[in-house]
Amino acid sequence: MALVTGALSSVVIPKLALLLKEEYDLQTGVRKKITRLSRDLESMHAVLRKVADVPPEQLDDEVKLWARDVRELSYDIEDILDTFLVRVDAHGARDPNRFKRAAKKISKMFSKSKARHQIGGMIKIINEQADVVAERHRRYRAEDIVAKPATTSTVDPRLEVMCKQVTQLVGIEKPSGDLISMLSVSCPQGNDGSKMKMVSVVGTGGLGKTTLAKTVYDKLKVDFQCMAFVPVGREPDLKKVFIDILIELNKDKYMDPKYRLLDPHHLIKELREFLQDKRYLIVIDDIWKIETWKRINYALVENNNGSIIIITTRHSDVADKADVNYKLEPLPRGQSEKLFYTRIFGTNGTCPNNQLEEVSEKILNKCHGVPLAIITMASLLVGKTPGQWIEVGKSVFREKGNQQVSDTEWILSLSYYDLPAHLKTCLLYLSVFPEDYVIDKERLIWKWIAEGFIHKEEPGTRLFEIGEGYFNELINRSMIQAVQSEGWDSFMDRVYGCRIHDVVLDLLRLKSKEENFVTISGNNEGTSSSSNRVHRLACQNRILEQTHQDIKIKQNHLRTFIASSCNVLATGLTFESFKLLRVLALEDCNDVNLEHVDNLLHLRYLGLKGTETCKLPEGVGALKLLQTLDFDLAFNKEKEDAPDKLPSSLGLLSDLICLRAGLAMVPNGVIKKLTSLEELQMSTSYDDTQSNAGYYTSRHFVEDLGNLRELRVLIADFWVGEGEEECTELDLVKSLSNLKKIQHLELDCQILMKYQTLWDTVVLPQSLRCLVARHIYFSALPSWINSSALPNLISLDLTVRSMDEQGLKILGRLPMLRHLKLNIPSVWLQEGPKITIDAAEAFFQKLRSLSVPCSTVWFVLNENSSVSFTLFKNTDVDFGSKNRKRDECRVALPTILPDLQLLCFEIKMQETLIRNKLSCANLGLKYLHSLQKVKVTFLCEDGAFADEAYKQKAALRHAVYSHPNRPTLEFVH
Repeated sequence: MALVTGALSSVVIPKLALLLKEEYDLQTGVRKKITRLSRDLESMHAVLRKVADVPPEQLDDEVKLWARDVRELSYDIEDILDTFLVRVDAHGARDPNRFKRAAKKISKMFSKSKARHQIGGMIKIINEQADVVAERHRRYRAEDIVAKPATTSTVDPRLEVMCKQVTQLVGIEKPSGDLISMLSVSCPQGNDGSKMKMVSVVGTGGLGKTTLAKTVYDKLKVDFQCMAFVPVGREPDLKKVFIDILIELNKDKYMDPKYRLLDPHHLIKELREFLQDKRYLIVIDDIWKIETWKRINYALVENNNGSIIIITTRHSDVADKADVNYKLEPLPRGQSEKLFYTRIFGTNGTCPNNQLEEVSEKILNKCHGVPLAIITMASLLVGKTPGQWIEVGKSVFREKGNQQVSDTEWILSLSYYDLPAHLKTCLLYLSVFPEDYVIDKERLIWKWIAEGFIHKEEPGTRLFEIGEGYFNELINRSMIQAVQSEGWDSFMDRVYGCRIHDVVLDLLRLKSKEENFVTISGNNEGTSSSSNRVHRLACQNRILEQTHQDIKIKQNHLRTFIASSCNVLATGLTFESFKLLRVLALEDCNDVNLEHVDNLLHLRYLGLKGTETCKLPEGVGALKLLQTLDFDLAFNKEKEDAPDKLPSSLGLLSDLICLRAGLAMVPNGVIKKLTSLEELQMSTSYDDTQSNAGYYTSRHFVEDLGNLRELRVLIADFWVGEGEEECTELDLVKSLSNLKKIQHLELDCQILMKYQTLWDTVVLPQSLRCLVARHIYFSALPSWINSSALPNLISLDLTVRSMDEQGLKILGRLPMLRHLKLNIPSVWLQEGPKITIDAAEAFFQKLRSLSVPCSTVWFVLNENSSVSFTLFKNTDVDFGSKNRKRDECRVALPTILPDLQLLCFEIKMQETLIRNKLSCANLGLKYLHSLQKVKVTFLCEDGAFADEAYKQKAALRHAVYSHPNRPTLEFVH
């Protein structure tokens, strides 16, 4: 049993020490009791840490019971301490009326005195309970019963550089080729009257069915008009499945909130109408039941446009519903070894140490060619000594208490017990999420912080950054699967979330049930708890009528309530009685009533992502401990087109460190009070009309930003009122210079920068990693964008009115730049010097994605083996003077763009190709050795050139497909 340490060491003991401070003015006798209790808890915690590392079958039942009692005791103590601290520290949150302040002050004095008296009595009771637990410890000598754990972690838990998971593709070439052959795609151009084809991929858990389907999907999708890849899982919400399919098929249309209000019947109708005349590719991943597939299949139109459907499943009866089955087999021995050794050593798939080959052979025998087991086992061994390898090998062959447990599950269990205690707790927390759910990384980390799982390890570190290290470490250990952004960001290695393999999720739910860590409401298996105490409750894909009854008698100890895709109002469920609630997350839910949320004085996290709600109550300012308020994408039912008006009491939340407000109207003066903010995402893009008087205009918003000196992330969209352009620009420059800790800066506004010399005075910190300036038009490249000032800049999105040779060189020298979007609108084209870069220099060495929306690119191999890189402006002149030949950037191969994988550019038929006598067949894309995708905006405004445009597009298609990497090509019209 993986016995987590609860809140004991990191929360309870420090809070007990806090009570000893003079400001709380506790009696001497009470202070002595607190000191004694702290010592007892420290001793218990030391033993509990040992117990947490031991598999359950190696523990005596009495030790398990003792550990359970210690955990529950720690929860009780934390609840009591927090209640006391909230009562003593509370001040003037709910009633800003100045005429009542005097009466409130007197009342507060009596309240504090009463609280001090009560805490003394509660400490006495806790000491008595601790004595009972300590006596049980002495009786059973828990530390002597604990067996030595098989392995210990040697990997730094703060590791922030994720291991590159190229190993996931070992052995994928043959099955992907076989599957594509079965589909017999012979019509890349579109409709050919061929019948729709359906194929199933069937195999046991962990074989890589999803990886195979995604690989084939990525290879084929360029040949289809629309496509979707949607996971389903064991207990799917079919309404959500249909919405997900529609959004994948057409994001621009179906992201509209009105489609979420449709019932499944109308969603099916919408889906069928959309697909009727389309050539589509749809993957339905992880189907468990025939009935589920029947309902989904009914929504997929069987047309004669050569469409393809791929399903993945563990069950042969589901697979048989397809036209043809592909049975995925385990990896053969050679590929198993390659996958195993590549993950561990990062070599060519061989073992560099003969001493380890024998134990490796035994371990691989247990993995049976299952990629999930191989990768997990290899991740466990990364960085371990030969002696530790042998210990792991012994653990693999240790007699199992339950012979029915599969070898894959046993291997996963070993990896789980190898985790340090803090990672076990963070990983177990993921059992609150539904199967096949994409878990948002940032929201997860903020939840971990609110739960008290993350604590500063040294001065100057931020909780979020520590949590990000935990997240990355779980990826490195292959306990969770990284999910990268689609499209542009996918080439940035930007991991925005994770998934949990269902085999791993089953393990986590089992452990959570054993430890009463998480309860899944209405779940007949997995994490439903028979305990009278529920600490964390998760509700998924249901109407919560039964849930309300389930938790009616268990609310006193509830600290976390997470609902995903639920209808909350149907139960009459309110949160008034959840007195100790710390985390309230209502994600993608309907009809949420937040009337009593201001009574949750212990609340640290309030998340309303994608949830329909009327508004936040004015009393939200009473939530003094609130750290995260995620109102992003909240939908105002009262007035669909109006932004939400946030309460003025928001300014009282002095501990708030993350605010995601979406499109919201914020009262004047609120933002500048939130000086603890580390992340701010909001928009003030609305007209400054009389009805909005008293709420932020862009000028006041920009001015107040300068007060938020702790900001790490700023994503802001603001509307500049007429006549305010000049003062807004001045205020923005001043505020940006105050953000000394900013790492991610993303601004979207309509500002034509008039004061280049003023902008040159901006000083941004060297820690800046992402800079996005949408609709902000710089006259030239700002002087503070250079390799010395911004050595860590990874992503840059910029619009400049002119670009010269020096500016391009500066961008090319940014040492960490991976993502560049450079807008140089042709309307502002100015004549200037030819752009020539010395071939001896190296530029854009780490760039993975390049977008030049208003330009055409051309690469030419020269006699001296250098490559000319030309940017054509889409006007009647090249990028430079009319009297000069084409502007070029010459550097020796492969020193220009050696890592470029995504290239986006624009072609205008008349201005670029015809007038410059260019051909899409000779753009030189073959010289980009890492190229994976080309995205082209192809414009032909004159119908007289339609035939030539068709030929040029065909030539470009041939050039791309002839590239050795066979990149994908996407045309944007």
